[in-house]
Amino acid sequence: MSESFPPKTCSIDRLVTREEDVARILRGEKTAVRRNGRYADPGEQWMIREHRFLVEKVYRQKLGEMTDEDAKKEGFLDLASYQEYLQTVHPGMPFAPGMPTWVHEFRAIK
Repeated sequence: MSESFPPKTCSIDRLVTREEDVARILRGEKTAVRRNGRYADPGEQWMIREHRFLVEKVYRQKLGEMTDEDAKKEGFLDLASYQEYLQTVHPGMPFAPGMPTWVHEFRAIK
């Protein structure tokens, strides 16, 4: 049985836009992105520069449910480091444990 999703809120090409996140992905450090909206379907592919990536999983997760392992998939050492990064991306926005996000997990493909 395949999971049904609501309509996407943005194009997959907008999934990763910050240069530092692109660099983490190209170094193989980042294999997940959390967004407020859904940007991709499982099985969808996209390009970052000349590299192709495959979205393997898309699911909901509240920020407060994140673990250190989730933060590592985002390219950070631990959850505290990820939370600090969010503050630089969204200054003044408090970390809201109840905030739902869409998690997009992916891998590089040839």
